[in-house]
Amino acid sequence: IKPAVIAIAQVKAREIATRAINESLNTKTSKNIKYQDLISVQTDSEGNITMMQANTMTMNELASEIALSVQDNIKRIKASSVKVPLGNVFESSLLAQFGPKINIVVTPIGMANVDFSTEFEESGINQTRHRIYLVVKTNVQIIVPFSTSTATVESAVPIAETVIVGKVPESYIFVPDDKILNAIPKK
Repeated sequence: IKPAVIAIAQVKAREIATRAINESLNTKTSKNIKYQDLISVQTDSEGNITMMQANTMTMNELASEIALSVQDNIKRIKASSVKVPLGNVFESSLLAQFGPKINIVVTPIGMANVDFSTEFEESGINQTRHRIYLVVKTNVQIIVPFSTSTATVESAVPIAETVIVGKVPESYIFVPDDKILNAIPKK
């Protein structure tokens, strides 16, 4: 029954960690972060983008604030216990609510890792969408009778995005990847 109890406890642990992460992200990112605060875009005399540079200091500050906030939120959450009927462990809908209750304790660990992730996505012939994500990982310890386990929770939240517009090409040909070999007619 140990794997089933651990699985049930991991669901509760993920709920606790996700709540701590979301509360931190809501309070820290609600200060209206703009794309320009995180990325500096430089152009040439014709307005063409020549370079995009991350504002590392601002990004590190934001990551640090969020990591500390997640850790504080996790510390504030008391160890919570869930009483699960033994019948629930056997994954039987008939026995799910019967049997002695097993006490599962979920203890938050105050460790959080915050990083950034970016994504470039084609958004048209001459447009590219650039998204910046905050990726928060945290661990939650699970204590069940005769066992302990740790669950890792990861959450990626987009915090800024922009559309980069380039020059409109004079001609454009689109050949789907699955048709690339058929682009040249057979003789």
